[in-house]
This record gives sequence, structure tokens and C-alpha cells, in this order.
Amino acid sequence: MSRSVTILGSTGSVGRQTLDVIAHHGREQFSVVALTAGANVDMLIQQARVFKPKFVAIADEAALPRLKEALADLPSIAVAAGKSAVIEAAALDAEITVAGIVGVAGLVPTMAAIKRGRTVAFANKETMVAAGGIMMQAVADAGTTLLPVDSEHNALFQALHGQDAAALRRVVLTASGGPFRDWSRERMSKATPDMACAHPVWAMGPKISVDSATLMNKALEVIEAHHLFALPSEKIDVLIHPQSVVHGMVEYADGSFMAQLGPADMRTPITVCLGWPKRIETSGARLDLATLSRLDFSVPDTARFPALRLVRQVLASGQQADAIAFNAANEVAVDAFLKRSIAFTDILDNVERMLNDGPKPAIISLEDALAHDANIRMRMTDTLKLAA
Repeated sequence: MSRSVTILGSTGSVGRQTLDVIAHHGREQFSVVALTAGANVDMLIQQARVFKPKFVAIADEAALPRLKEALADLPSIAVAAGKSAVIEAAALDAEITVAGIVGVAGLVPTMAAIKRGRTVAFANKETMVAAGGIMMQAVADAGTTLLPVDSEHNALFQALHGQDAAALRRVVLTASGGPFRDWSRERMSKATPDMACAHPVWAMGPKISVDSATLMNKALEVIEAHHLFALPSEKIDVLIHPQSVVHGMVEYADGSFMAQLGPADMRTPITVCLGWPKRIETSGARLDLATLSRLDFSVPDTARFPALRLVRQVLASGQQADAIAFNAANEVAVDAFLKRSIAFTDILDNVERMLNDGPKPAIISLEDALAHDANIRMRMTDTLKLAA
């Protein structure tokens, strides 16, 4: 019997690699229920013609005529557009929903999938950062199985599975250090978007690549681990590991370390999620241990990479509003950097100012989280315009 899969954000990096794994196994093992995309209608059309889902949704309503025309000869595929259509796709009855929409735009669709009560494999750390407590409560209420796709959290998930939680000493998230690992702050101030997106190990989209270069990606992962594994800040460490072979480690009270190793290939954690609790064949790369000459680890420099200092401030405050501001301000600042409106080092400088000076309302509901997120984005956009 094949397992039914919905992919939210199928044209993004995680979505494309998920479809690669599905194609490797064929329809005997997986069937596709729904695919969604933001604006890349041409790629969505290609995917729909190959995988023939029951439903296809694109967030960009202007793309609907093109989508309908291109799939008119496949009447078994229903098509729709707009944010509501993406949410409709997320709520469809699929055994596994892969949530790969980048940014807070993925929050509402991911929550719709969680409330359905099946399995959600999420690769969107921003949703957990913006609404971690709300999300985890929804997971508990619906009895949903939540599987992390991020390579680091997937590694911790595997290393923690079946172990004695009371004996846990700490978890360790690893970071490659990005393209500017050894750069001075002065040199980083002159970095271009092309330089920031030239990751030495991973092939990722522009936003995630910039987050990796600032180590904001790792800071967001600290918050994600805090919610996902119910861990206090002091039990979550970060180490720089340039080879990106060890994706996560867990240290136990007896001194034992449990580590997950694998290639720098997102298809490995995706395959873990699609097959869970079984182990299935990956379409990705294999790790050749005989070719490894060394594995290096070092403590990150929080002076040059302040995101890892600021995330401790966010968790120490205990306020969800701070986590929302941390993420929302960063998304706006990264977009400005990619458009060459601000310097690379201005990204975290502006995030820190917004974190310290922005409003801090109580966040009780998903609507509260979305409203505060929108407010921070507006404030950050205005701040960057005034500084230009």
C-alpha cells in the first residue's frame, strides 16, 4: 500500500527534493495528494504533470489562468489559487504532509495540516519560532506526529528516540559556519548577496543561505529545538563543524554521545520522515567514511555572529513576542540585503534594535502571533526606509 503525501511548497528546495525521493520509490510506495507553490507556476505545472496529484494550489492568484490552461487536459487534477487554496490543500487527508513553505507564510497552512491529526514533516523553522507554544499544543490536541525535516533537528530526533529523557545532559546543533566563517566583521560589511549565497557545503535558497551566513539559521534552530524537544536554553549548544558530516549530537549523563552522521544532502532527513518509523532507501548521496580525514568542532564567535547571542536573550525573556520579532525583523532585513539596500552586517544590527525597542504584546492565539508579526514587519520596513 502506498502512503499518500501532500507537499506544501513543492517548488522550493525541500519540495523538489521530496519529490525526488518519491520518484525514486515510485507509485507503489507513495502517491501525491496535493502540491502547492507560491508563484513558480511553470515548475508547479511540470510537477503536476509528472506526479498527477488530486489538487494543485498556487498562492499567486494571477497565475491561476496559466495553471488552469496548462492542466486542462488532466481533468482529474483540481486547481485553485490564493492563500485559502494553499490552506485547503494543507487540510486534505494525506498520511504525510511535508511543510516546506519558507518563512511565516507557512504558519497557517502548517497549522491546518497539524489540526488534521496525521503526520506532518515540517521544514519551516520560522513557524515554530513564531508560534512554537501554540503549535506544540495543537500537535498534542490533535494527536499529530510531528517530524523535523531540518537536518539538525532530524539528527537530534533520531539520537533521542528510545532513550532515557531523564538522563539527557544536552543536545548539540552543528553549523558549517557558512561562507564567512573566518571573515572579520569589517570584511563581512562589504559582502555581497552573491557571496553570502555561495554556501561552501549546502545548496539552498537565497533566504536560507543568507541566514546561514549570519548564523541566524542556527539561532532560529535553537528556538525550534527549545519547543520541539521541550528543552531549556542551557541544554541546547551550538558548535561550528565545517565538514557538515555530524548534523546533531546528544550527550547523556553517563558521558555517552549519540551522534547522527550523514552527507550534506537534505534527501537524507526527508527520507527519514517519509519512511518513519521504518527505514527506506534514499535517492540521495551516501557518506563515505573512508574519505573523511578529520572532523573539526569549535565554539562560535558571538561577537562576529551576534544572532547566537541574541537568541539566548530571546529565550531568557520567555516572551513569544520576542521570538516573533526576532524572526520577522530578520526576514525583512534579509530581503533588504538581497535587494542591496543594506549591508550584510546591517541585518543583525537592525534585528537587535527591533528586538530591544519593539512592542512586546501578549501572544495567546495564532491571530495574536500573526498580528504581531505583521506589525514588526511594518516597523522594520519603515526603519530601513528611513535609514536609506
